[in-house]
Amino acid sequence: MLIDTHAHLNFRAFEKDREKVIKKCLENNVWMINVGSNFKTSKKAVEIAESSEKGISASIGLHPINLDTGLIKLKPDKLEGENYEKEFDYERYKSLASSKKVVAIGEIGLDYYWKPKTKKKKELFKDKQRELLLQQLKLAKELNLPVIFHCRMANNDLFKILSENPDLRPKKAVAHSFVGTVDDIKKDLDLGYYIGFNGIIFKNIEGIDFKKVIEITPLDKILIETDCPYLVPKGVEAKRNEPIFVKYIAEHIAKVKKISFEKLAEITTQNARELFNI
Repeated sequence: MLIDTHAHLNFRAFEKDREKVIKKCLENNVWMINVGSNFKTSKKAVEIAESSEKGISASIGLHPINLDTGLIKLKPDKLEGENYEKEFDYERYKSLASSKKVVAIGEIGLDYYWKPKTKKKKELFKDKQRELLLQQLKLAKELNLPVIFHCRMANNDLFKILSENPDLRPKKAVAHSFVGTVDDIKKDLDLGYYIGFNGIIFKNIEGIDFKKVIEITPLDKILIETDCPYLVPKGVEAKRNEPIFVKYIAEHIAKVKKISFEKLAEITTQNARELFNI
C-alpha cells in the first residue's frame, strides 16, 4: 500500500477522467490526500473524499499564490483553474473543515517566485502573505489539525514567522515538496516536521543536493507525494502526473536509503497515518 500525501485530483486537469483515475488508484492500493489551493478546490477535495468510503482524504486552505494582493499580475494556471481570493474567509473555511474527511489545513505558506519589482511593493506583498499564513495557522490550531506547508524561495521567512509566533506554530506539519538546503531540512526536522518528497527530487536545482537531503531525513519523517498533475517523475512517459505514479518516488527513496521498496512503502504509509490520523 502507498499513500500519496499530496495530490490535486480536485484540479481542472482531472475534470474529464477524475473517476477513472481514482478507480485505478484504489484498485492498485494507492490512497491519496487531495489538497486544496483555494476555496473552490478545497470544496472539491472534500466532495471527492466524501464520495469514497476509504482511501481518499482532503486538506483545505488558501495557497499564497492564490491570494490576490493587487500587487502583481496573476498568471492563470490552466491545470488548476482560476480562483483567486482577495482575503481569507476564516469562517467559510472553518465550516468546510467540519467534514470528517478533512485531515489537514493546507497547502499554506509563502511563495516568492512571482513578486513585485519595487522594494516597497515587495515588502507589502510579503506582509500580505504573512498575514494570510498566520490566519490559517490560527485555524489549524483551533481545529487541532496538522499543517501542509508550501514554501518556495522563502524558507528563511517561514522559519522566522514560526519562531516569532510560537503560539501558532503547529506541532504537526509536513514541508510539502521540499526544496531547500541541508540546513533548511535540519530546521524542519528540529521542529518535528515531516518532509514530503515528490518528482522534484529528480530535477537539478542549483544549490540543492536532493540525495543528501534524503539521506539525512530519518525514515520515520518521510512522506511520499506526487503533487499531481505537476512534477511527473523520472521514468514516466505521461504528460500529466497521477497518484499512481507515487511508486516511482518510493522506489527512488528506497534506493537512496538502501532498503527494500516494500519496507519504504510500509514506513511511509505508517508516517502518513500518524500525521493525518487516517
